[in-house]
Amino acid sequence: MKILILGAGQVGSSVAAALASENNDITVVDTDAAKLKELSERLDIRTVQGHASLPSVMGHAGAEDADLVIAVTSSDEVNLVACRVADVVYRTPTKIARLRETEYITNPDIIHKGRTSVDVAISPEALVYKHVQRLIEYPGALQVLDFADGRAQLVAVRAVAAGKLVGHEIRELRAHLPTGVDARVAAIFRKSKPIAPQGNTVIEVDDEVFFLADRRNIRAMMSELRSVEKPVKRVFIAGGGNIGRHLAKALESQFNVKILERSKDRAKRIAEDLVNSIVLVGDCSDEDLLREENIDQTDVYCSLTNDDQANILSAMLAKRLGCPRVIALINRPAYAELVEGGSIDIAVSPQLVTLSALLTYIRQGTMARVHSLRRGAAEAIEAVALGDRRSSKVIGRSLDELELPSAATIGGIVRGDKLLIAHHDLIIEPNDHVIIFVMDKAQLPQVEALFRTAATWI
Repeated sequence: MKILILGAGQVGSSVAAALASENNDITVVDTDAAKLKELSERLDIRTVQGHASLPSVMGHAGAEDADLVIAVTSSDEVNLVACRVADVVYRTPTKIARLRETEYITNPDIIHKGRTSVDVAISPEALVYKHVQRLIEYPGALQVLDFADGRAQLVAVRAVAAGKLVGHEIRELRAHLPTGVDARVAAIFRKSKPIAPQGNTVIEVDDEVFFLADRRNIRAMMSELRSVEKPVKRVFIAGGGNIGRHLAKALESQFNVKILERSKDRAKRIAEDLVNSIVLVGDCSDEDLLREENIDQTDVYCSLTNDDQANILSAMLAKRLGCPRVIALINRPAYAELVEGGSIDIAVSPQLVTLSALLTYIRQGTMARVHSLRRGAAEAIEAVALGDRRSSKVIGRSLDELELPSAATIGGIVRGDKLLIAHHDLIIEPNDHVIIFVMDKAQLPQVEALFRTAATWI
């Protein structure tokens, strides 16, 4: 696939890195020559320096035969104009725009199928705050991912000694769960290395376990792998930017929320926007302030400023002062890998959250949802089974009959409103949503090919 990425910032760079290794023809456009040089030295891609929305620059970058344009510059307006140029001048089939301003996304006259040149509008800030919201709603979870419009969820947790299933074989899971509750262990990462789960696989302390279950059964399954944590009541948010403000607004009807913002003017605007939250003015690294606000009695501390170092130090400080669970927003992957699992419970990467949303529209075949996991090393995919037994390689076959690559595991099938946990004799029917965990991205093309109908087989 020929892909034109407009913007070499954090999002654009991470998208380019993820797609360049998958036999895609990638061209990145940006005004910053230094960023482009660093990218071209690190990745096998083409770069073009210039203003992303200019027709001449886009033409020089190869827009005339591009399959996909991804506009992720720091300017909403540039992204919108670039998609318009790609549509009108170059007839690019698919245009994706990153938009920060909520009004652009929520106004149906601006972003609406058939009325605009933008096929898909993505707001990284909205994706991140919803991601953090799920982590707060499920105490102890490392990741909570939705499939089939929320009818199924893939949850990652770290196994602890108090978990009932820890030290036991996976086959014993069903005997532990309450009657009528079912779940499937889709993957295990032990000391950062993937393990394909089998019935006789023994779950060990500190394993990172990914399991699939109906959202109503998530807490029951989590109790098998770790001690049940008390429900969250008090949330402290450091950083009143778009992410922090929207998160506070989403949480304030369920929890006691405090939000800390350094700027007095911004804090005033946030206070006018929120109803039940307490808005404070101050520095998130101020130890005395955190003590005065009883950080030791807070259930979750979220450090969501636009400064990685401030987020790391603030989260570590909150942990030392007695907050049981801290979440930090960290843009640099190297920082995230360094601190997560130590003083900081969860490091959230905006790039990976955004990349997951983008991959859904980039992957070939019939992918309805794609989530990037483990810093991009693995993926969880929701593939739709289309066609019939003659045109499809999966329809009418049991899971045992599928020619899945070794690193792929099927967790379950969503059929209508029901999640069917994967068992060897389960037969795939038309329009089933099949949820697959792929531990090695090199095997993704085999998974994609499996779900193409005969008309699109290569």
